[in-house]
Amino acid sequence: MRKIDETAGRIETARTDWWVVVLVVTAGIAASLQIGKAAIAIPLLQVETGRDLAVLGWVSSIFAVLGLFGGVPVGALATRFGDRRILLLGLALLAIGSALGAATSGLGLLLACRVVEGSGFLMVSVSGPALLRRCVGERDREIAMALWSCFMPAGMALAMLLGPLFGGWRAIWLASAGFALAAGLAVALRVPAAMAGAAVSWRQLAADAGSMVLTRGPLLLAVCFALYAMMFFAVLSFLPVLLIERMHSSLAIAGLLSGLATAGNIVGNLIAGVLLARGVSRLTVLAGASFVMGLAAVFVFLPLLPPAGAFLSGILFATAGGFIPATLLSTAAGLAPRPNLVPASIGLLMQGSNLGQVLGPAVVGLVISGIGWNGAAGLVAALALLAVLTSFGLRRDLAGLAAARA
Repeated sequence: MRKIDETAGRIETARTDWWVVVLVVTAGIAASLQIGKAAIAIPLLQVETGRDLAVLGWVSSIFAVLGLFGGVPVGALATRFGDRRILLLGLALLAIGSALGAATSGLGLLLACRVVEGSGFLMVSVSGPALLRRCVGERDREIAMALWSCFMPAGMALAMLLGPLFGGWRAIWLASAGFALAAGLAVALRVPAAMAGAAVSWRQLAADAGSMVLTRGPLLLAVCFALYAMMFFAVLSFLPVLLIERMHSSLAIAGLLSGLATAGNIVGNLIAGVLLARGVSRLTVLAGASFVMGLAAVFVFLPLLPPAGAFLSGILFATAGGFIPATLLSTAAGLAPRPNLVPASIGLLMQGSNLGQVLGPAVVGLVISGIGWNGAAGLVAALALLAVLTSFGLRRDLAGLAAARA
C-alpha cells in the first residue's frame, strides 16, 4: 500500500520491504569499506612507496575533506535526479575508483582514484538515508535508520578483520571494487525508483538548499554531529596507543581490542533505534549519550582506573556514542524545511560529521603533545558539554517534530 506525495516526487510506503533495507545498508557497508581498507593498506603502501605517514595519511583523510564541502551539493543532486540514481552512481564510482587504484603505479594516481572513491562514498552516504525514508513505512523508520547508522563502523570493522587475509593492498582494492559492484547490481535489481515529480530548476534548488543551511534545526543537528565525530574519532584514534602504554599489549592485540570497542558503537546504534521507536525523547537520548561519552572519556584518558577499567570505559564510550548517529540521522529528515530537501538536510549533517572527523584527531593530538593525556580528557569532556548544550538548543525543534508525528 503506497501513498503518493506529488510535491516531493516520492512514493511513501505504508509497509516496509526489509530486503530493500538490507540492500541499502549493504551499499553503505560497501562504501565505508573503502575507508577501513586504507588503515590496513597504509603500512603496506609505506613499504612499497617509501613515503612517510604524513603523505600517506591523505589516502584516508581525503574522504573526510571531500565530505566536508560536498554534503549539501550531493544532497541537491539527489533531489534533482533521484536518490536511487545517485546511490547507484556512487556505487559505480566506488567500484571504478577502487579497480583503477589497484592498477596504479604511483601515489599521485592512487590519490586521484581515491578522489573518485570519495565522491562515490559521499553519494552513497547522503542518498542512502533519503532512499530508506522513501521506501520504509513510518512505524519502521527509526529501526531502519538505526540499521543504516551502523554502516560506518560495520564496514570499517569488516575491512580491519578481512584486510590482513589478502596478499597485498592491490588485492584489497580489487575485492572492495567487486563488493561495490555486487551491491550496485543488487540495488539496481531490487530497490524501486522514486516516482517522477515536477522538475526542479537548479536556481530554485540552490536557493532552497541555501535557506536550509540557515535553518535552525538542521544547522544545530550538523553541529551536534560535528561534536560527536570530534569526540569519537579522537578517542578511538588514540585508544590503541593507550592500550599499548597501559596494558603493554602488542599492536595486534591493541587493534583487536579497539575493534571490540568499535563493535560497541554498532550495538549503541541499534539500541537507539529501539528506544526511538518506543517513543523515548530524542533530547533525552542525545543529551544523555553525550554526557556518558564525556564521562567515559575521562576514565579512558586519566589513570583513575586499572588498565582493564580504562578499556571497559572505552567500550562504554563507543556504545554510548552509537546512540547519537542513529538519532541524528532519523531526525534530520524530519527537520528538513520541505520533503524534497531531505537529501540536502542529510548532506548538511554529513558535512558536520566530516568536520569532526578532520578536526578531532588533529586537535586532540596537538593537546596530547603539548599538555598530555590530562589535556585530552579535559578537551573531550568540554566537547561533550557543548554537545549536551547543543542538544538542549534543539529542544523546541524536537518538540515540534514529536507533536507533528503524534
